[in-house]
Amino acid sequence: MTGGTDGHAEDQGRVYQSSGDQHISEHHHYGGDGPEHGGPDSVRRPAVGRPPVALRDRSDVMERLRASVEAERGGQVYVLYGMGGSGKTAVACTLFQEVTGEQGRVGLWVNASDRASLRVGMLAVAADRGAGDGELLAARNGLRPAADLAWTYLDRSAEPWLLVLDNTDEPEILRDGDWLRTSPRGIVLVTTRRAAARWWPGAELQYIGVLPREDAALVLRDLAPHSGTTEQAARVADRLGRLPLALTLAGGFLSHQVIDPWTMDAYGDQLDGDERVQLIDRGADALSEVDPRHLVGLTWQLTLDSFEVRGLPEAAALLRLLARFAAEPLPLTLLNHADIGAVLPRARAETALRALLDQSLSELVDAAGARCVQSHGILLDSVSAATPADLVPALDTTAVRLLDAAVPGVPDAGPYDPRLRLLVPHALALLGHISQPSVAADALAVATRLSVALHRTGDYLSAWETARSAADLAQRLIGADHRTVLAARSRAGRALFRLGRYAEAEAALRAVRDAQERLFGADDPDTTDSGYGLQLVLANLGRREESVALLRDTVAGRRSTLGPAHSLTLRARASLLEMLPAAEVVTEEGGALLALPAECDRFLGPDHTVTLGARHNHAWALYLLGRFDEADREIRRVAETYVRRFGPDYPVVLAARQLLSRTRAALGHVEEGIALMTDVVERRERGLGPEHPFTAASRQLLDAYRSGRWGPPRPPGG
Repeated sequence: MTGGTDGHAEDQGRVYQSSGDQHISEHHHYGGDGPEHGGPDSVRRPAVGRPPVALRDRSDVMERLRASVEAERGGQVYVLYGMGGSGKTAVACTLFQEVTGEQGRVGLWVNASDRASLRVGMLAVAADRGAGDGELLAARNGLRPAADLAWTYLDRSAEPWLLVLDNTDEPEILRDGDWLRTSPRGIVLVTTRRAAARWWPGAELQYIGVLPREDAALVLRDLAPHSGTTEQAARVADRLGRLPLALTLAGGFLSHQVIDPWTMDAYGDQLDGDERVQLIDRGADALSEVDPRHLVGLTWQLTLDSFEVRGLPEAAALLRLLARFAAEPLPLTLLNHADIGAVLPRARAETALRALLDQSLSELVDAAGARCVQSHGILLDSVSAATPADLVPALDTTAVRLLDAAVPGVPDAGPYDPRLRLLVPHALALLGHISQPSVAADALAVATRLSVALHRTGDYLSAWETARSAADLAQRLIGADHRTVLAARSRAGRALFRLGRYAEAEAALRAVRDAQERLFGADDPDTTDSGYGLQLVLANLGRREESVALLRDTVAGRRSTLGPAHSLTLRARASLLEMLPAAEVVTEEGGALLALPAECDRFLGPDHTVTLGARHNHAWALYLLGRFDEADREIRRVAETYVRRFGPDYPVVLAARQLLSRTRAALGHVEEGIALMTDVVERRERGLGPEHPFTAASRQLLDAYRSGRWGPPRPPGG
């Protein structure tokens, strides 16, 4: 690494930058405490809604689990398996509360429903058990094994613990990274729908099925004690298949009828009246063969019917809208937007949400410091499948517009915002639901912009996963050569570069650029954007002449299409300040290139990210020219601005401080240069990992300082 902003692993080359080539800049900072790490707020408490009034039946399994915990044995894995909605989480929650309250054992709760949630949750566990910020940052960026980090700190725990891996319905993700392990310091409790023993070697399995008739009736009576007798409740429970989730929803419905309360018998008559009950009866008769999502369909529809009767059609509309998103926390701010008016009156959104909360169809949760609404995945799938076809286009279009409003319009570099990560599963779920090509293209554009925002915060792994997955989902509808698909794949390639996966990045970006040039022309903004990303990769692979040629093409294309004052044109020209050798930088553009920072200041303002990047690279050019005093003053100002804006660990901050170490050493202050580079190397090792090319280049520079082999560059003619 050198000192410029565009990252090059050669000693005289480029420097890592995260404010990049972009439609404005990059933004991701890990720092601070609590939610600023992007982990769940509730690792020390069950990430569930309200606990059951009483845990019915389950006495045998609870006795076995209690005995294991009370014996203070470690190294056990218990797997609670069964159909969705069978109450596995309720059992885990009850045990969790008991052992943390009565026995003083540490309780750790992780949502393991998908790879991202599992990784984030387990990193939060690692943080809870003592992992440092640098270790966590490296794991988040995919630059060190996250599972190893989590289990290292679980093994070191001074206190015994209970770790719950909830909703582990895709056990394949546990094998990817070896997330499920044992430790003498604690007990692991897994909830899952997957019962095959091959997924759980060495674990003790416990089936959680539907409730006995008497206990199922008691669940309804717990929730709606005034709606009927125990025998009436038992008959309704039978019609609901005695599934705990269905019982909870039905009890919630009955308990909230005020003006015209329904009885258990009236509820049961509705269940017997149409095809819906046949779905539930089939599930009750053959639980292992039927999709459990069908088992809550009737209760959902019955509750929606009650909304219509009570004059609350907007509650049904809101639930259908929520069903276009994922079964993950959805920030409430997303629903507080004028575009929701295409589905339900904005003024009634609050009433609609309260109706869903009252009927236990949704719940309020806190995630990453944001208030969110969350609904059960089975419920959302059922709602989505039963949504009338004529309503789907408006629902999908509205969902895209709401998500669009929640993603930064022009992502810029800045401190890490964990709320961005909350939007990822919803963007992908929406793309999975959409069937109209035009709407899919709009949704993909939003997902790509979200990937850009993640990239520009330094969360390159999430940026890559988001862009790649979104492109795959949209391609089925709009084709591989669609402009938005190619743009998404270009962003995925850019993220691969930042992850140090140069060969993959080159292949991806070259393929995309070739397609864009063929379809849209060499000077098209998308083509030049991919070209800019590709030249970064080529430079880091040591192919400097090819990189410079491509960068010059990018500058020419952007100047022709976007104009000389556009931020992307200025960004590409700023890269020339870093890429060109000293003899060429003074003659480039007739000598005008060295005045670029003043142009950026005039067109964009002094605080714009591109302006700061131009000053950064200008300092590098001055350094190569042997104008060490000027370079030192400029890069010091840039570094101080970066630190105030992004914090000390932000990648471009380290790039600037690396260049500052060079100018200090060139002015004779070698010890100061060594101190600066020691700090840079330590921070890069924590954030990028010791093997990342940027880290290796920094370490080489530090070694050169210490050995006395380093010398300042010779200016042209010197």
